[in-house]
Amino acid sequence: MSEKVAVLIPCYNEALTIEKVVKDFQKELPNADIYVYDNNSSDETSAIAKKAGAIVRKEPRQGKGNVIRQMFLEIEADYYLMVDGDDTYPAEFCHDLLKPLQEKMADMTIGDRLSNGTYTEENKRAFHDFGNNLVKNSINRLYKSNIQDVMTGYRGFSRAFVKSFPVMSSGFQIETEFTIHALDKRFRLVEVPIQYRDRPEGSESKLNTFSDGFKVIMTIVKMFKDYKPFLFFMLGFALFFILGLLVGLPVIIEFAKTGFIDKMPSAILASSLMVLAVLSLVTGLILDTVVSNAKKEYELNLYRVYAEENK
Repeated sequence: MSEKVAVLIPCYNEALTIEKVVKDFQKELPNADIYVYDNNSSDETSAIAKKAGAIVRKEPRQGKGNVIRQMFLEIEADYYLMVDGDDTYPAEFCHDLLKPLQEKMADMTIGDRLSNGTYTEENKRAFHDFGNNLVKNSINRLYKSNIQDVMTGYRGFSRAFVKSFPVMSSGFQIETEFTIHALDKRFRLVEVPIQYRDRPEGSESKLNTFSDGFKVIMTIVKMFKDYKPFLFFMLGFALFFILGLLVGLPVIIEFAKTGFIDKMPSAILASSLMVLAVLSLVTGLILDTVVSNAKKEYELNLYRVYAEENK
């Protein structure tokens, strides 16, 4: 195969598993370049990966999003596979993830751990299923999509996707960002059912269920505001408008009956709520125009990326 494949493995303290991960991908993709980016590990991750035959580089800025950003900036390939270094994703599924990319049926392929139930069976960490479903359902309702696994760490990308993707998150929110960006920018997505296995004994997850879960939820809220500002601020408009009506209706009724306003605090509060409602509506309209223009610029930039790719 003349097309170049790069396997991207962001790592932090994965000395226990990184050798097996590298060797498994070497076996499945002998012509691929396998990159291990060490994110300030305090163990022997870098040395073990290098000895196993990987191309090892270091990223001093802590966080998975920072590592992915540097990978996308530095690495040149036709197709990219991203996988965690903890040996939870079997390498043999790499062919299933690459095939839709090579057949031009997808710009991003998603290794779906959830549909076949293996993640629920293997994963022993509390609340992870709840968190995955919360994020998945939120995004699917927002974009009227049917993505099954939003937060998987096993994905494939086309060159056009990688070279036009603006990495905004610094940590584990990056997986959510991939999915939202792909849906918002109308990239072709294909989900591939994969097996999942829990970390081997002695290997510890770097994901904090509550703090990182909160960051993911805040990322969804932020990207909802950034990508769909009209709908976001319309919710604020509706809230302030309804509250303004509830507070102001007795004042209006009183004035209609007596010609006087005795409930001055209520009148002031109702007026303030209505002003906030109008401000929310106007903000949503303005930002919707800004986002629409930004999407046009992004599309033009994407044309340039495709043109360079096909030279």
